[in-house]
Amino acid sequence: MTAAGTRKPRQASVLDVDALIDDPETRIVVCCGSGGVGKTTTAAAIGLRAAERGRKVVVLTIDPARRLAQSMGLTELDNTPRLVKGAQGPGELQAMMLDMKRTFDEVVLAHAEPERAKAILANPFYQSLSAGFAGTQEYMAMEKLGQLRAEDRWDLIVVDTPPSRSALDFLDAPSRLGSFLDGKLIRLLTAPAKVGGRSAMKFLNVGVGLLTGTLGKIFGAQLLTDIQTFVAAMDSMFGGFRERADRTYQLLKAPGTAFLVVAAPERDALREAAYFVDRLAADEMPLAGLVLNRVHGTGAPQLTAERALAAAEALEENGSQTSSVAAETLAAGLLRLHAERVQIMARELRTRDRFVSVYPDVPIVEVAALAGDVHDLDGLRAIGDRLGTTDPAGAVN
Repeated sequence: MTAAGTRKPRQASVLDVDALIDDPETRIVVCCGSGGVGKTTTAAAIGLRAAERGRKVVVLTIDPARRLAQSMGLTELDNTPRLVKGAQGPGELQAMMLDMKRTFDEVVLAHAEPERAKAILANPFYQSLSAGFAGTQEYMAMEKLGQLRAEDRWDLIVVDTPPSRSALDFLDAPSRLGSFLDGKLIRLLTAPAKVGGRSAMKFLNVGVGLLTGTLGKIFGAQLLTDIQTFVAAMDSMFGGFRERADRTYQLLKAPGTAFLVVAAPERDALREAAYFVDRLAADEMPLAGLVLNRVHGTGAPQLTAERALAAAEALEENGSQTSSVAAETLAAGLLRLHAERVQIMARELRTRDRFVSVYPDVPIVEVAALAGDVHDLDGLRAIGDRLGTTDPAGAVN
């Protein structure tokens, strides 16, 4: 037992974020994890720290809340990298936010002849697909990552993965959407037009049922025509989607790419982090380590929760017998807050220890919780300073 009444933390290897981002061989950092754990803030803080340490960095975010733009002092982010003027030091920082439909449009314009591209962009089926097909956002994030890497304008690309119901969607997206766009399912949907009759309508109804999420806004007799027109226009591009998806997937596995799993010191978040660690290992993806975000600490670790509560009770009892009731009540309240903080720390430590016991070889950096929300570059620098702390004890104080 330590002086604070918590068990001594299990020793995990320490994630040296500064060494990772200073290494010129590191070209892509992918921040992943479940929703609400601070992926966007972590990605922005890493990008800013890397730039201020000399790298030329672009941060790609897929967060619809636009917090990244606000924290970087930009009025807006869009599909074009924008310079962050407040960054200090010898490097350069740019930031952008994925525009899913615009990225899809760019792919069409880049890989189809002008007349065919025009027909595709105007097709109702394409418009529904590019705006709402399950997995499109994740796939287009991969597509944009491939584009950025191919431009070779930046030393380092930091990717904030999309918020999604499943933490694994980002890794699955290339193969899932690639399989759809290679034409197999779509070509099945065009079969009724060739065979005709009742069986055709029955087959079409089954196909529509399979794609309810995508085609919910498109129905009626025009549906099949739209699909056939889309397939005819996209025919020469299906293979290209598959090839680019495969290339980007291989890029994620290549030397120079590093995955950072971001989690809060909570059971559900670390369970999701465990899924990610397992999946990355199964796919032979390069895991750099775990960022344990928003870890609580205290300035008086020697004062246990039990002692603080006992002192609070004594003060409250004594205060009722003296004239300094207000002072005694305030002190007792502060002691109770301290006891609550120490109990939270103990719970977080137990949760962390369970993860470490299963994954002892995963390097970890603990990021202390800030007093308020991050809303500017100074806040991002504060997070970056914590990310760069290689002393676990110092990271949570």
